[in-house]
Amino acid sequence: MHPFWNTIVKIFPTWLAPNLITFSGFLLLVFNFFLMAYFDPDFYASAPDHQHVPNGVWVVVGLLNFIAYTLDGVDGKQARRTNSSTPLGELFDHGLDSWACVYFVVTVYSTFGRGSTGVSVFVLYLLLWVVLFSFILSHWEKYNTGILFLPWGYDISQVTISIVYIVTAIVGVEAWYAPFLFNFLYRDLFTAMIIACALTVTLPMSLYNFYKAYKNNSLKHHSVYEIMLPLASPVLLFLLCTTWIFVSPTDILEVHPRLFYFMVGTAFANISCQLIVCQMSSTRCQPLNWMLLPISGVLFVVVSGFAPNSETLLLYLLTAFLTLAHIHYGVVVVSQLSRHFNIRPFSLKKPTPD
Repeated sequence: MHPFWNTIVKIFPTWLAPNLITFSGFLLLVFNFFLMAYFDPDFYASAPDHQHVPNGVWVVVGLLNFIAYTLDGVDGKQARRTNSSTPLGELFDHGLDSWACVYFVVTVYSTFGRGSTGVSVFVLYLLLWVVLFSFILSHWEKYNTGILFLPWGYDISQVTISIVYIVTAIVGVEAWYAPFLFNFLYRDLFTAMIIACALTVTLPMSLYNFYKAYKNNSLKHHSVYEIMLPLASPVLLFLLCTTWIFVSPTDILEVHPRLFYFMVGTAFANISCQLIVCQMSSTRCQPLNWMLLPISGVLFVVVSGFAPNSETLLLYLLTAFLTLAHIHYGVVVVSQLSRHFNIRPFSLKKPTPD
């Protein structure tokens, strides 16, 4: 895609800040998420005998997804073109990517949805975690080796997703009902592609790059504890949220899948952003992210039965709290880095001295 991006970046004026390009692409994914939440709140719209998402909506979602992917690809080129590359740009790019994972995974779920022709909300939950762990693995690798490997599977997946949206608009969701090979359904292909990409590309390449750094004696950390430290919080987040699903008295994932996914994705994004800050500043990763505390607290209340009729309310409150806290964290970090480097986050003009 680099030749395409090299052409597209020439369209942008040289006064346009790369961070503004990054943020604009992210907002398109957020818009897609909420647009699909309106037309398919419970992931049943693609099932038989349900009102389907209008074809025009699929066109919009497909185009915006590809534009968002393109903007994410050209922001770095715009930074080099305008000689404005900074650590803030790296944090902006990869920090927003960490949150974007939940947006595009949950949005594409609506093409298949749940029901007899789709996949269960728990299977999608596991697939979401495959994507999240694939993302964190790349940054775990950089934390230990100093080199970030971005697997080409991401490019293939984003182009494929955009095409799937457009094809859905043309042929309708009913086209995904039929097997495409023997009894192998398209939903099975969707699941297999995500897992195969993680197991055959992301994981092997990260381990190989880690091994090369080990052989070259260029690892930044040497004890097993320090090496594995960045994975502690995401693993614990997975265990806490999965436990909540299994012990939930109201079957919370079945009742509010979209909200639960969003809560998980937001907490994960905060964990990822803190790791990105640590790897950029060459500082030690904290063992546990503080967002695990309120999640643990809610899980304790659910398990103990203190509020048997308030699980949905607790999920809403927890999600709102984590979202506001993560946004606050992002604003504070961006403000501090902007002051430190004497730059403006969304402009190439230098701040005027006080």
